[in-house]
Amino acid sequence: MARVTEDEVRAALAGVTGVQEGMVSGLVVKDGNVGFALEVAPDRGAAMEPVRKAAEAAVAALSGVLSVTAVLTAHRGAGQAPAAKAGGHDHGHDHGHAHPAPRGGGGERPASDPIPGVAAIVAVASGKGGVGKSTTAVNIALALASLGQKVALLDADIYGPSVPRLLALKGKPETDGRMLWPKEAFGIKAMSIGLLIEEDQPMVWRGPMVQSALEQMLRQVTWGEIDIMIVDMPPGTGDAQLTLTQRTPLSGAVIVSTPQDLSLIDARKGLNMFRKVDVPIFGIVENMSYFVCPHCGGRTDVFAHGGARLEAGKLGVPFLGEIPLDIAIRETSDGGNPIVASEPDGAHAESYRNIARAILDQLAAPRRAMPKFVVE
Repeated sequence: MARVTEDEVRAALAGVTGVQEGMVSGLVVKDGNVGFALEVAPDRGAAMEPVRKAAEAAVAALSGVLSVTAVLTAHRGAGQAPAAKAGGHDHGHDHGHAHPAPRGGGGERPASDPIPGVAAIVAVASGKGGVGKSTTAVNIALALASLGQKVALLDADIYGPSVPRLLALKGKPETDGRMLWPKEAFGIKAMSIGLLIEEDQPMVWRGPMVQSALEQMLRQVTWGEIDIMIVDMPPGTGDAQLTLTQRTPLSGAVIVSTPQDLSLIDARKGLNMFRKVDVPIFGIVENMSYFVCPHCGGRTDVFAHGGARLEAGKLGVPFLGEIPLDIAIRETSDGGNPIVASEPDGAHAESYRNIARAILDQLAAPRRAMPKFVVE
């Protein structure tokens, strides 16, 4: 199949009624995957939605196009009040399911459509990068699969996708031009933007395009029947994270932190983000909890120890367990053969399975009221 070019995309957009010169921005064409934004006046957002759909359809009809992400972005001039975001597209994901009521009594989270076939969705998050969140998410997913669950893993980190490397996944996902099929490894299904781009290619998309790409990976993927989907969240508490928590029917969240104070401060921010949108906190994992020398057996608390357990107690959430700083976890992760799969009978795999069991217990437990915070 011939690859579509940027010039062909621009020519197709020029022929769409309502798309004017200078309106198209952020055009990205990579291996048949096309993304772009249409810049419109704030008060024209709703009226331009048919134009967005027509532009998307015109590009999708080009030979060599595998997927299209088109979004509306509104810019305000001086003195204008901030505009509400133009209605981004949902790729037709109303599959006949009823819209669930907001979770809990007073949370700010809007109703969100379920993902067909997916029974539960659990976010694995951190307030900052560099704490081993993706490694933890992958091993939790594999641990759940080892306990008999049908598991999917969504790599939601658009700017720094790690799942393809962690699971040794290569090649583009298969597609019928509308839906993608997830890749499979070690008995779990996975999807990542890293499967659609080169490993060293930077993502320079604006926020609306990131949100639209996340929506595509959630709802334009043929997941099949899944018991639990693990979402490897982007680090931090920005717009992409908030969009995921509001647009995805999350069953709960797991927070990953290292023991030291700086990491715990950011972990607390991540935890409170989920609480603000009424997503249950399943617990905190202390990663890189301690180091045991493979030669002498001596233990060193490189990043201090026990901070996450203490923080969990302060915040009134479960402490899910400790994962050590161990070269075997690092080597198996870098090699695309995670520790739960490569050493299933080892102590580290059992630690991840204990976390997985705690998540299953939380999913089976009745929903408890979320604590409320009052600032005086």
